[in-house]
Amino acid sequence: LDQAGLNPGFLIGGVPLGFSESARLGGGKYFCVEADEYDSAFFDKRSKFVHYHPKTAILNNLEFDHADIFDDLAAIQKQFHHLVRTIPSEGRIIAPITETHIDEVLEMGCWTPVIRTSLEANEKAALSAELISIDGSHFKVLENGNVVGEVKWTMTGQHSVANALATIAAAQHVGVALETACEALSNFGGVKRRMELLGTVNGIEVYDDFAHHPTAIDTTLDGARKRLGERRLWAIIEPRSNTMRMGSHKDGLAHSARLADEVIWYQPEGLDWDLQPVIAAASNHAQVSRSLDEIIERIVNEAGEGDAVVIMSNGGFGGLHQKLMSALKAKAA
Repeated sequence: LDQAGLNPGFLIGGVPLGFSESARLGGGKYFCVEADEYDSAFFDKRSKFVHYHPKTAILNNLEFDHADIFDDLAAIQKQFHHLVRTIPSEGRIIAPITETHIDEVLEMGCWTPVIRTSLEANEKAALSAELISIDGSHFKVLENGNVVGEVKWTMTGQHSVANALATIAAAQHVGVALETACEALSNFGGVKRRMELLGTVNGIEVYDDFAHHPTAIDTTLDGARKRLGERRLWAIIEPRSNTMRMGSHKDGLAHSARLADEVIWYQPEGLDWDLQPVIAAASNHAQVSRSLDEIIERIVNEAGEGDAVVIMSNGGFGGLHQKLMSALKAKAA
């Protein structure tokens, strides 16, 4: 919307590269909000997104999360149902063709036109993608099976392609041409803390990523693996979110990190469960560490030229990112 000259306002959960902030009022007709189902306040247990009354809504995915707030998936779906019923009949809902949990929500009642997207050709999807690069960094965009544009950007992973299709459909709903949207995304540099390259030291790439859910870990590492090929991939993961700390996702963690060659799980003080079963279930080389210094020492001593290190946490991780960069630079010197 910005590159199309519409000067949108926005309030989002990250800082997009090319902008200096995560929120602004804007001067145009449109305002974009990144919303989720977390509760509004201690005195208002409704999901935040029911307050926003969108006209165009992207429903990206729906999985069980926020175990400190919701008992099960059905409780989250109920909140999504409430959101859907706030969208007017002249509005638009955009959702992937593959999200059955969203399908179940829409079946609960929906009076808004729904546009479906797909990562491959599908007659039920209005917009689909045809990968040119396997890592998702270059793909064609098709409308009803006809190529309407290409996106070539720095993002990776099928989830990024899915996000792109959704944003293109949303922009189209407010009058942005498909070709313009594709061109705009090709100029998009990404978002801070979403596979953000912090730097390359002595041939070792260090990335910062916000992934804090098994699916996010899986899709992020899938994109990284496809980009890196046979290069060695390290994943350093802090299970920091409330749901992670409660152990609600522990059975899926080993599988989510399977595409990394080396995985270091950080066991912080206060974690309510032991990470050793995750290590036992791993199909790759994985270990638990209780010390940031220990993690840094291992990377400095064992990582080599061509390796990529992805640090995954939804928090500051004790400053690990910069401490590791400094240690690698000190060794290189």
